Amino acid sequence: MHFPKGFKEKYYNLLGEEAPSFFLTFDEEPVSAFRVNPLKEHQKHFLNPISNTNWGYYGKISGKSIEHVTGLVYSQEPAAQMVAQIAAPRQDMKVLDLAAAPGGKSTHLLSYLNNTGVLVSNEINSKRSKVLVENIERFGARNVVVTNESADRLSQVFQGYFDLIVLDAPCSGEGMFRKQPEAMEYWNESYPTRCAQVQREILENTVKMLATNGELIYSTCTWSPEENEQIVDWLLENYPLELVEIPKINGMIAGINFPETARMYPHRFKGEGQFVAKFRLCSKQSAKKLKVKKSHLTSEQKMLWQKFQREHLAIDLTGELQTFGDHLYLLPLGLPDMSKLKIARNGLYLGVFKKKRFEPSFALGLALKPNEVKRVIEIDEEQFKKYVVGEIVNLDQKYGNGWYQIIVQGNGLGFAKVTGNILKNYFPKGLRFQ
Repeated sequence: MHFPKGFKEKYYNLLGEEAPSFFLTFDEEPVSAFRVNPLKEHQKHFLNPISNTNWGYYGKISGKSIEHVTGLVYSQEPAAQMVAQIAAPRQDMKVLDLAAAPGGKSTHLLSYLNNTGVLVSNEINSKRSKVLVENIERFGARNVVVTNESADRLSQVFQGYFDLIVLDAPCSGEGMFRKQPEAMEYWNESYPTRCAQVQREILENTVKMLATNGELIYSTCTWSPEENEQIVDWLLENYPLELVEIPKINGMIAGINFPETARMYPHRFKGEGQFVAKFRLCSKQSAKKLKVKKSHLTSEQKMLWQKFQREHLAIDLTGELQTFGDHLYLLPLGLPDMSKLKIARNGLYLGVFKKKRFEPSFALGLALKPNEVKRVIEIDEEQFKKYVVGEIVNLDQKYGNGWYQIIVQGNGLGFAKVTGNILKNYFPKGLRFQ
């Protein structure tokens, strides 16, 4: 592999006698891995688990597989999996994933939260935020809001609010050179220093959003000390934060001058490159007073939703109902007024009101477990292949007309309408296979 000018010299100086082993890994294949989704009712046995993880496995998953389409698995390389594992939020926590796209860390955090508390998953780039929404919907979580904002605008709304913030900061991307060689095109000897300035600007607003005793996970996919340990030093010097020890597993090593932090090198850790530091806020921080938000649900809309819920769901969904036009959403409880923020997904999208009826969303059919729905239809693999390309499916028997949750290999694939023995196609056009 041909490296940018100055890169090899930098890491020969930093790694010394380990440098040859480090550089040899760039001629090897990147390590593929995935996580299983504990929110799904029907689990499957996979081989090659990643040691010391709850849900991680080595291997590749096809984007057209049933496991992927139903949200049972999420592709994420092993080093990136360590970030949310180090964060390990407890249930009922209020959590922010500040630079979240494409969604690997957010979906991992949601695995720990188990549909409790709240996750605000933010991505400043609007195009990438749409990918984030798609991945979170497929995962089937109910307690997440996706925002499309800068850290400074978020901090005006969420001052002192979050128990845990994960910032996988924009960085020089050195740890991804093997997986994404195009990242080398941007690298030069001054690039890490420029990235570090951006990181400090984001962190200035990040710390404002921590609740008293809140935790901050700071990570990068680079090995550059300018963006890692020098940022740690700057945070400790300027804010009432203390470092929390990160257990070193699977070949992690301690950071430079900060043994509490963790570095992942590909010649030691089976994965790509990552740095992680964990902090705790050591001072009290007052939160903004929460404003009571109005739902704007009309009495007719409320009646139509309650009728659908009564006839089709075996559970009561808890949360705050909100409408945007004719679209109905379920927000986690206890959120501040977010009306001044750009929202990409305002909680769980429940469905749409149409001419005195309510139509459930694809997202709702992914988020509900089969035992939480009164009427389900299981389709087989051949029927699945027809369904995901947009075809209607002929069923082997007649059913009562109406809405059913579609089940494939034990997990939901949205809602669809049935007329007799015809399953109409409600698989979203933007997701259909060619």
